[in-house]
Amino acid sequence: MSDLLKITLPDGSLREVAPGTTPADIAAAIGPGLAKAAIGARVNGELFDITRPFEGDAQLALVTARDEADALELVRHDYAHVLAEAVQALFPGTQITFGPATDDGFYYDFAPVRPFTEEDLPAIEAQMRKIIAADKPLRREAWSRADLIARWTEQGETFKAQWAAELPEGEELTVYWSGNDWLDMCRGPHLASTGKLDPNAFKLTRVSGAYWRGDQKNAMLSRIYGTGWLNKKQLDAHLHRLEEAAKRDHRKLGAEMDLFHLQAEAHGSVFWHPKGYRIWRELEAYMRRAIDGAGYREVKTPQVMDARQWEQSGHWGKYRENMFVIPDEVPNTDDEGPVISGEADWMALKPMNCPAHVLIFRQGLKSYRELPLRLYENGCCHRNEPHGALHGLMRVRQFTQDDAHIFCREDQIVDEVRAFCELADRIYKDFGFTYSIKLALRPEKRFGSEEMWDKAEAELRDAVATAGLATPEYGWEELPGEGAFYAPKLEWHLTDAIGRTWQVGTIQSDRVLPERLDAGYIAEDGERHRPVMLHRAIFGSYERFIGILIEHFAGKLPTWLAPTQAVVATIVSDADGYAVEATEALRAAGIRVESDTRNEKINYKVREHSLQKVPYLLVVGKREAEEGTVAIRRLGEQAQQVLPLAEAIALIKQDALAPDLRG
Repeated sequence: MSDLLKITLPDGSLREVAPGTTPADIAAAIGPGLAKAAIGARVNGELFDITRPFEGDAQLALVTARDEADALELVRHDYAHVLAEAVQALFPGTQITFGPATDDGFYYDFAPVRPFTEEDLPAIEAQMRKIIAADKPLRREAWSRADLIARWTEQGETFKAQWAAELPEGEELTVYWSGNDWLDMCRGPHLASTGKLDPNAFKLTRVSGAYWRGDQKNAMLSRIYGTGWLNKKQLDAHLHRLEEAAKRDHRKLGAEMDLFHLQAEAHGSVFWHPKGYRIWRELEAYMRRAIDGAGYREVKTPQVMDARQWEQSGHWGKYRENMFVIPDEVPNTDDEGPVISGEADWMALKPMNCPAHVLIFRQGLKSYRELPLRLYENGCCHRNEPHGALHGLMRVRQFTQDDAHIFCREDQIVDEVRAFCELADRIYKDFGFTYSIKLALRPEKRFGSEEMWDKAEAELRDAVATAGLATPEYGWEELPGEGAFYAPKLEWHLTDAIGRTWQVGTIQSDRVLPERLDAGYIAEDGERHRPVMLHRAIFGSYERFIGILIEHFAGKLPTWLAPTQAVVATIVSDADGYAVEATEALRAAGIRVESDTRNEKINYKVREHSLQKVPYLLVVGKREAEEGTVAIRRLGEQAQQVLPLAEAIALIKQDALAPDLRG
């Protein structure tokens, strides 16, 4: 009996089983229903194949389709392998590299005989369905390094052979067979067989190029993307979301609404047009009212700072490759032109604002009575993002943060973080967002002591709990290893109108930067102490937040944010004079208004201004001119309402108030 393994189930019950027993065996012993439903297992917290034997005593939790996150990880990994097998069956000579699961599907990178195209995808999908229908067992084996390298070399799989040769010595190398005729090197886990996949729950979506191991110095590969789900209903819902997202794409709407553009002459930087910049200005004014009311002091700091400052802060070592650097040139006495005297004479465009705010804090002696000191900046920053990573307003090289740093005493941290949580809550709700809060914990590579990290993480937990936000309602979750190198951070993940999430606001509790940049204040005991520095933002960046807003509202921004809030459009030219009068009256009331007296049919005007997402269209003809009325059409509504001009102005003026200014 001593050779039996002890397997503990989630309810605390214990089962003693013989060596060689698998999670599938235990599922079958519990009952046929569970045996059919179980598709994987968590063994001591790690996701395992359901057919993999236990290696010792273990905690076991069986995975079914109800455990959606684990189930999706398993099926997407399987879809990637089935994709690779299908491609090699259809295109002999194609080499495989690797293909992981992603947030909504999977991809696989190939070294093909010829680059793949979108036209290849239907045939590949059909071959994948054949493999799924064959219900081929997925079987795990451990191989020696030498045998695996020999296998890949013999098969002409040079990329796999290189990868196997570079894995750490002593690491177990495993492969997964699909039936008895195809294998791939993989850590797993996988489902028990290809037949466990739903053949109608995946779709290949696109083809792109990708460098081997992400390095542009390496060979160019063909990457095939797909989306994979547990059933067709989930797939259909996802495809509908993609279709809806395409309609809402901020780049498409930005062009249609004449808000902004991007071009190669300033790659990764935005050219804001008057209408787009009006949105920016309204957001900026809104945020200034919020931070003024919360006791912040606005500052402005330089764009370029000496490299020595970035070295001292630690950013030079961590972010150097993402910083735009500028030589601080000195004259050369031999008249051969300027020379660079050394690394210490490099300047850098700031990728973040925090070191500059520390320098402001250090000006003059600070007393404990002056804390907390909240410094805010609409700070323009630059980061040298890779060209391939740039994406409209969402990922740019020049951006402006709604950035602030709170310098406070140890005993003020929890109250300051709580106050920030309440401020962020109010602001996100003003824009109609729901959100979840995550706590990103210490990364593997970090500055500071373990004691410091313990304290900083506990303070953030306490503050969120005090604010009443550390609850399932707010999606509270802790994310091990995802904090910044100098501090843990709270993250706000917004959910938009079609269910996508966007990580925007953060607050970080930092004791490292004040130490590295020698910030201090005189405490009540008369001694010099270090402040704690809370890094915080709510929009994240204006560019990205505007992009999110455009997509969230599908361009139909709330009236207070709309670049043009109303248009007065004529039906007949006899009403042109009245249209001008009405436009002037609306403008005098503070409404952003235009008049449209073109010699066009009213249906054409309605359609055009609807495409421009103007909230109010005020139609006037001969009768309206005589009676001093307007026919109001609200965006997205067919019906119209006839009102006296004064009443229409009052209605629009109230709707055009920012949410924080309404009674």
